[in-house]
Formats: sequence, C-alpha cells, structure tokens
Amino acid sequence: MSERRKPYPFDQIEPKWQAIWEKRQLFHAANPGEKDFDPSKTKFYILDMFPYPSGAWLHVGHPEGYTATDIIARYKRMCGFNVLHPMGWDAFGLPAEQYAIKSGQHPAITTRENVAKFKAQLKRIGFSYDWQREINTTDPRYYKWTQWIFLQIYNSWFNPASNKAEPISTYSGADPDSVRLAYVADAPVNWCSELGTVLANEEVVDGKSEIGGFPVVRRPMRQWMLRITAYAERLLNELDGLDWPEGIKLLQRNWIGRSEGAEVDFKIDDQQKIRVFTTRPDTLYGATYMVLAPEHSFVDLIVTEEQWPAVREYRERAARKSDLERTELAKEKTGVFTGAYAANPVNNEKIPIWIADYVLLGYGTGAIMGVPAHDERDLEFARKFSLSILPVVQVEGKTSEESIGFIGDGVAINSPVINGLPTQLAKKKIIAWLEEHNHGKSAISYKLRDWLFSRQRYWGEPLPIVWEDDKYRALDERELPVVPPALNDYKPTGTGEPPLARAKEWVRYSDKALRETNTMPHWAGSCWYYLRFCDPQNDERFVGEEAERYWMGGPKPGGVDLYVGGTEHAVLHLLYARFWHKVLFDLGHLSKPEPFQRLVNQGIILGEDNQKMSKSRGNIVNPDDVIDRYGADAFRCYEMFMGPLEQMKPWSMRGVEGVARFLARVWRLFMNENQAGEWVLSAKLKDVDPDKAEQKITHATIKKVTEDIESFSFNTAISQMMIFVNAFTNAETIPVSAMRTFLTLLNPFAPHLTSELWEKLNINFKAVRGDITEQKWPVYDEALRAEDEIEIPVQVNGKFQGVLNISVVATKEEIINAAEELPKVKQRITDGYLKVLVVQNKVVNFVTK
Repeated sequence: MSERRKPYPFDQIEPKWQAIWEKRQLFHAANPGEKDFDPSKTKFYILDMFPYPSGAWLHVGHPEGYTATDIIARYKRMCGFNVLHPMGWDAFGLPAEQYAIKSGQHPAITTRENVAKFKAQLKRIGFSYDWQREINTTDPRYYKWTQWIFLQIYNSWFNPASNKAEPISTYSGADPDSVRLAYVADAPVNWCSELGTVLANEEVVDGKSEIGGFPVVRRPMRQWMLRITAYAERLLNELDGLDWPEGIKLLQRNWIGRSEGAEVDFKIDDQQKIRVFTTRPDTLYGATYMVLAPEHSFVDLIVTEEQWPAVREYRERAARKSDLERTELAKEKTGVFTGAYAANPVNNEKIPIWIADYVLLGYGTGAIMGVPAHDERDLEFARKFSLSILPVVQVEGKTSEESIGFIGDGVAINSPVINGLPTQLAKKKIIAWLEEHNHGKSAISYKLRDWLFSRQRYWGEPLPIVWEDDKYRALDERELPVVPPALNDYKPTGTGEPPLARAKEWVRYSDKALRETNTMPHWAGSCWYYLRFCDPQNDERFVGEEAERYWMGGPKPGGVDLYVGGTEHAVLHLLYARFWHKVLFDLGHLSKPEPFQRLVNQGIILGEDNQKMSKSRGNIVNPDDVIDRYGADAFRCYEMFMGPLEQMKPWSMRGVEGVARFLARVWRLFMNENQAGEWVLSAKLKDVDPDKAEQKITHATIKKVTEDIESFSFNTAISQMMIFVNAFTNAETIPVSAMRTFLTLLNPFAPHLTSELWEKLNINFKAVRGDITEQKWPVYDEALRAEDEIEIPVQVNGKFQGVLNISVVATKEEIINAAEELPKVKQRITDGYLKVLVVQNKVVNFVTK
C-alpha cells in the first residue's frame, strides 16, 4: 500500500509508540520490595506458552493466543491489577542441533539469531510484555536451576504414607536408589540411528521420525526415568480444582488411565509365574490363552527351541513399529506361539502363551489374559489363530453363544465360583477368592508410564550426574551449572552413545569418575519457566520466596491466573509441569500445589485455502507482510475478529482489509486532512456533554466490551465498537468525553492508534493525566444504558391500531390514558369499551361492545 493511499499513518504511529513504551518501560511489573511496587494492587499473572524459536519466521497463526493475552493484560492493568505478562524462549531442541550437524554452526549461535528474529516480530505487533523478565532455556543462568530441580527430584522419594515427596534421607529401606523419583532403568525405547537419539512416542509417525522421516526401531537402552507414576492419583484428583476446559481434563484423565481390577498370577511351573492386570477378573474362567509383549523378559525363558526362529523374527518386526502402530485397533492382529503354557489359576487348565505386538511392555505388566468371548481384540486374535472361545458373561434374554462378543455387565456363567452373580458382585467375590488362595489381589493400574528422561543429544541440559564403578551419584549443587562442552562434530556417534561422549576431557570428571553424557529432553526447561518469570534475575534461588508467594498466590490451587496456548500441549507439557510443581511443593519450595489455575486454548488459523499452514503448501502468511500493508493494530484486531478464540478458522486478507477500514473510520472520527495534506484534529470534537442517545450507546459499549473481554468473546467486542463508531460518524458535534471512553475501550485491541489519538486530544483539550495505557477502565451506568422510553403496540379487539411511546416507569393507568389518545384508537372507542387488557410493557388491547 503506497504512502498516498494509506488510510492513516500507521507506519509512523506504530514505531513511535513502541519506542515510547520501551523507553518508559510501561509494562514492567515490579516485584515486592522493588522501588515501584504497589502493595495495594492485586496481582494478575497472564502467561503464554512460550515459543520454540525455529529458523522459520512466525506465521499469522502463532500470535493469535499472544494477541488474546495482550488484550487481557492491557485490560487488567486498566482495571487496577499489577499484571505480570512475560515472554521468553523454549530454545533447546532438535532442529537447532540438526542445523549444527549440516552446517557446523554451534546451536547457540543459531538459537541466538532465531530469538532475535522472533523478538523483533513480537515487538512489531505491539505486545505489552515485560521484556525485563525475558528468559531463555539455553542460558546457563536458567538451566543451572533446571539442573538444580532435577537434583531435588533425584534426592527425593514418594512416601505412600504421607502421599507426598520427601527427602531421600527419610527413607529407611536398604536400597534408596530403588525408590528415588529419578532413577536408571533398561527401557524399550524408540531409537533413531540417523538422529542418534531416543524419540518419544509422539515423535514417531508411521515408524519414522517426525523430524527428517528417518527409520525408528524399538530397542532396550539404559535410560534415566522420572517416577511420575507415583503422582498418578494426585495428578488425576487435583484436576478438579482447576478452571480448565473439560475436554483437556478428559485428555489428561485418559492419559493417566486409572483402572480398578485385580492382579492375577498364572503359573508356568513351580518357580515361574506371569502376573497380569485385568479390570474384569469376573471373566477369568474365559481366559483361554495368554499374550506377552514381544520384549517381555519371560519370552527368552519360556520359548521352545522349535518356536525360537519364529519368535525371533517376529520380535525384530515388532521393534520397527511405534507403540501407536502396534495398538492401532484397525490393524490386522499378528502373533506367534511361544510353545509354552501357563495354568489358569481358577481351574488349573493349561492355556497357550503367545507373543503379539498389540501388547506393550510399558502398559500394565506387559502380559494379558486372552478372554476372546468378551474382548474385541482378543476375539479377533482367537478367531485368526483358532484358539478356544468360552463365554462366561451372559446377556439377559440371549443364549451363551449369542453372548460371545458382549463386553458389558451381565451375569456370570461357566464360572463355578461366581455362577449366577451379576458382574459387580462377581468381581468382588472372585477377587476375594484369589486373595484367599494366594493367586492374586485387588489392584489399581494406570496407563501412565514413568517419564523417559534421557536424550542422546548435544543441544540439551546435561544431567548433573557422574558414574564411578558402574554406579551413579549426583553432583553437588555448588557445581552447577554443568555446561556442555564445545564440539567440532555434532553428528550421532552411531553406537548409541550421545555426542557429548566425544568430549573426552569434559567427560572425565576425575581419575575414577565419568560424567553422564545423556541430556535432558526438550520438555525440561518448559516444566518450570513460569516460576522463573516471577524472579528471573535471582542467582541465589530458582525463584525468590517472596516473589513466588506474591505472583503464585491467591485463594485457588493454581498460581498462574491465566495460561493460554494450543491444544497440542494438552497432555504432556501440562502433565510434566504439574508433576515437577508438585514435587517442589511437597519439598517446601513452593506455596501452591498447582501451576496453572485457568487454561484457555486457542484454535488453529488455517491458510486461505482452508488447509493447515505449511511451507510445502505455500500458504503461510507472514505477519510482517500484513503489518507492512495494514498496520499492527489491524493485524491484532483481525486476529480477534475472525471468530471465537478457541475455534479453527481460515485466514482472509479481505477480512484484514475490512478491519483496517474500521480503524481508518476511527481515525477519521477524530482527524481530518487539511489542504496541505496534513492530519489535524476534527472541528466536530467539542468539550460538551453527550446527549441521552450518546450516553446510551457509550454505556452499552462499555458493558458489552467489558463482558466480552472477560469471556474471551473478542470478536463481538469489536463488533460493538463498530456499532459505536457508526453511531457517531455523521454527528455534527462529537463529545470529547465519549471519545475518551471509546479510546480506552479500544486500546487493548489497537494500542498504537488509540495512544496517538489520546495524545492529540490531550494537546487540544484539557489534558488527562498519563498515557492512555495508564487510564482506569470505564464503568458503565445501567441507568444510562437502559431505555427510558419503550414502544408498546396498541390493539382494539385484537387488531393493531398504532404504537405508544411511553416512559418505562409509566403506571398501568398512565399507559391506558395515553393509549386512549392515539387517533385510530380514539375513533374506535367513541362508544366506550367493555374492558382493556394491559400486559405491562408488552401490549394494550381494548375490547369494545
């Protein structure tokens, strides 16, 4: 858009006000004890899910949530809150390391360049972040405390008696390492040799790495694990006190996956038994086979010589599949018989033991009992391999054969101990029988697995651990941070050893001890960043006690008042952050049991082609291009005007143009262009009181915009402000007081434009002290907003005769008297009327002879 055609000079206004805000540090939130701290103000902590600074620029979908939080932050400041609204960078990650492998450039340099690009873009949009609190997870001053928190976890155990974490020194058992919240275990992992690292399940797509599309196989490796399962019950139960979308809570509950049932032992011989967990112990008599995960340690012990070649080949095939692929319901069931048998404890019948990839070692015990009559997968498996099918639950009104495939509650059949009992009673009785005969016990199981915490990468936080004589120990806190060494080669070693193993001098901690060469996953830094924002310059503590109590305080369990981000982080990030937070809370380092009180998820912005934005589709829209053409305020307003925040919606440049025209009308409501082409304040603006109609639209707008901001209905707030502008566009005189109110309401949405117009009003009219960002949010008067007159239709014998305009407080008698005077009514009741019906403020009906 050329200079001549710009509807208002946003290209001059926006840089001007961004420079003013930065110079004056208007959005800095003072901590308790600091010079400008105001103890009379209530705190409000607004947090965005901080971004990973990738090599690509931001696209228009990224700032959607940031714009919403910025509107809330500016609004809350005007409402008198002390608002903490920070921004930082979740900067460790595989893309920077991959670039280092290709280019040889240190990931820190790449990260620094990308952060500078992202920060410039965010500043150009006019977000009111407190940049004094900026953090970067790759800064040693930051990850020193990430490593410190790992040590707190490592030096703790979960005491089931107190239901919380305690220092490991309080554990009285013989083997503290067996209960630590951070421990080492051999775990089956997704190994990508090309990337040289272990990948989480969600990083594997169709047997290949999400980044690069490289082959991934399952293999056992020694890994650091965090015992998040100890917190399963608390992570589940304590969701109830949080103001989160029910859909997100459900995702978390399903991921934790609490199930009640029984653990049951199936004997192989006098020395060996296989333990399974089942939610349906009442179907034990119907267990006609067993299935082990291919990786189960028992497979090597029980497989017969004849079956070994088939078992080995099957295990190799299973290792090339992700957990998601293995458990896909639609896939054809596969498996191999081990040649071994186990005894069903309820009837001592020998049942065959198979391996199949739909059973995972990491879920339950890695073994299941196959009850084909009452489980869809088991039935499909049994039919494919011609295994026995015995119905043990009967549906009312159906035969036992007709009950095959039924998975609900019914009545136990073919089950001597529990025959004739309904399912719930049958469960209780069979569990009691198992416990009495030492064949099993009542149990609770969770889908949630311990957190695999190791990564074979360079660009991550080194673990503060050393190994000596094949045993590990933690470093002293005084040795933090552990900084990764510079490397000439970032490529994977190909042996499973991490890249850090190449730094021989760094690895050699002492003559006897070697450093741990695994690094933390990219989740680590984002597990606690919201705490560091409270006190980012503190070198003595991960967060100062007073700052933490203030910013994370309040009557509810969560500390952050509002957390906004995408649903892609609905499970793991939130779950991991809650886990770390609860450990630190249990150990007395924090004042609140939960990190995030209210959670709001923004929807995805699609390309103009209704497809997800991506380079390959060529439909990415860069915010800079939009701002160049229409300005940051138009960009911000359109992001919010597209529709409800949480919905998915397509981008439209025509839509941006429409919002830009609205802002141009706002500008022209205040400004006129003189003959010299200069913008001057409109002569229509007068220091006069608004009339009744103007008061009404002003207070209606205050009410609507206030309520819509509180409910995140930003699109309808903008619609109401458009109505306001339309109401004043053709006015002969425009009251300055109404315009000041309007600018205050529009400011959170369009801060640059409103700041400029506020300044111009202050030059030409009686100045109001302070920048517009420092004004109080207006309060509506219901009496001024309400109608003082209403229209009431008047009828004679049910036929419409006219409309009566009358005061809303008129009495029934006054309404009748006024209605009698309407010309048409007067003609039709000259001979009087039998009665008159008045429905207050709705209708008047005269009934004549």
